[in-house]
Amino acid sequence: MRLILILLKMKKIIFTLFLVTTVNSIWAQKTKVEIETEYGKIVAILYDNTPQNSNNMIKLAGEHFYDSTLWHRVIPQFVIQGGDPESKHATAGQLLGQGELKYKVPAEINDTDFHKRGALGVARDNNPEKIGSACQFYIVVGKRYNDAELDDISRRTHRTFTPAQREVYKTIGGTPSLDGGYTVFGEVIEGMDVVDKIVNAQRDPRDRPYKDVHIQTLRVAKKKKKFLGLF
Repeated sequence: MRLILILLKMKKIIFTLFLVTTVNSIWAQKTKVEIETEYGKIVAILYDNTPQNSNNMIKLAGEHFYDSTLWHRVIPQFVIQGGDPESKHATAGQLLGQGELKYKVPAEINDTDFHKRGALGVARDNNPEKIGSACQFYIVVGKRYNDAELDDISRRTHRTFTPAQREVYKTIGGTPSLDGGYTVFGEVIEGMDVVDKIVNAQRDPRDRPYKDVHIQTLRVAKKKKKFLGLF
């Protein structure tokens, strides 16, 4: 009994340390993006340790590239996906998801960034280098997993989850099966309720919402000026 209590206490300490580290890491990030939709605003931070993918989104946001594109793929307990340039003027029922730009962005997959609920990931095809789309991205909705399920995923993907990552997947949720296969380059910090509304939209057999849901705008958030001195 005493051993069980000790193990539970250690587990709680590990998870607490992970949360503290995560919060500090979020505040350390330089860039936030704001995504306006019919259902409200989603705010995400872009990671500093994935500069090529983060800077690519910053570039496209500055060009207003994402404005009027659709969330063209919504799968409950999995992801919502958008950014297809062909979706801007898509007709009802049109197959989407194949639209691309003339370049790709190299993979920036690491052991730190993982597919927890709210993670931003880079869509891609089945290329062996795991090179990502220059424009299509997804937000993880996911679900909660237990240890047995995580063990099974680990065996299949040859991906080892840290104790802290396991705890997140068990308590907060995510899509651990994608770890190691796709670049994670940011995470939602406000507006997951909006993501949940989008993912639950009525959809056709190809997972496109029957009623279009737009990325109305995607902009880099203006940084608040810091004032020094006494007030």
